[in-house]
Amino acid sequence: MSFPGFLLDLYAGISVLAFAALMAADAIGLFPRKEAAGRRGPYSPKTLVIVPCRGADHTLEQNLDSLRRQDYRNYRVIAVIDDSDDAALNVIKRLRIGYVISDSGCRNCSGKVRAISTALERFRGYDAYAIADSDILVERGWLAALVAPLQDRRIGLSTMYPYFRPVRGFWSKVKMVWGFVGDSLLERESSRFGWGGSLAFRADLMDSKAMDFFGNSRYSVSDDICLTKICKSKTLGIAYVPVPKPIVNCIEDFSSFSEWANRQTALTLLGYRRNLYVGLVYYTMEALVIVSGVLLSIFVSPLFLVFFMHYMRGAIINCRRAGAHYPEVALISFMLPFVYDINLVTASRMRHITWRGRRYMLPSA
Repeated sequence: MSFPGFLLDLYAGISVLAFAALMAADAIGLFPRKEAAGRRGPYSPKTLVIVPCRGADHTLEQNLDSLRRQDYRNYRVIAVIDDSDDAALNVIKRLRIGYVISDSGCRNCSGKVRAISTALERFRGYDAYAIADSDILVERGWLAALVAPLQDRRIGLSTMYPYFRPVRGFWSKVKMVWGFVGDSLLERESSRFGWGGSLAFRADLMDSKAMDFFGNSRYSVSDDICLTKICKSKTLGIAYVPVPKPIVNCIEDFSSFSEWANRQTALTLLGYRRNLYVGLVYYTMEALVIVSGVLLSIFVSPLFLVFFMHYMRGAIINCRRAGAHYPEVALISFMLPFVYDINLVTASRMRHITWRGRRYMLPSA
């Protein structure tokens, strides 16, 4: 056997092993672990919806209006802003939503963590709290569905994940499909986390120790990470509520998408560093199998087209989640393993992030 032939056989063998590993992972994913759930009846504790606001989001007025029109009998919406010059304040006043100025004394925390801490410190007479990002648009049953799992005392927090609805631009559609990985993670109990844009918890979750951790830990740049870690430290479960899904209307170009995707990845790695290595292995295998499916089917045998089975499965799932309205979804699904690898490598080298006009240092691992 010639040396070049040996290299080709080695390359094909590695590709076959990667394909087999991906198909095994697909097979395991077909049988998600069933969760134990307590019986749930009507449940509507007195709830405060906290909306940190900074700047005027796209469709801000529509978003805030949807939060104040919930089919829920005992709740209040409170917006938290940095100062009285914030661009969101005119909309908040026009909708007659209550607001406070963020003034929590937390150290080294993000503006959003400070805003949430401010509301928790000032409004203590509530049984449950919900957090809503100012860029989400929700249905009237959103709050009732989000709070319902908290009736089970084994649940520490409940969360939803958004649908990033592309309004304009190809990269808005990439963001939509990129975000589907969040649904995949939340569907599995082992990888579940609290997404801070649509999340609820009972008041007793945030005792004094938890409040100090929330505002003053190395993770305080991210409310998602802090709340997830607080919940897990108390050995409480996280409930995923798949519907009604919040909507985030997106207008993205390459630059804004890249900044967003790298920032999201960097925050994930801050809380869960092992995701760097797991993600690099998994997405590099996906990229390898895609490239090998093209090259080996052309130069060796058409039988290697079988490598596209894994890709086709992912594309079909993404088309279903997208509503099958976007012909680009299949192409974007093909691109994503390469995009995720770039995000992981870039994020692993980031020492700071910029979020809503503010720069935050990321603590070293």
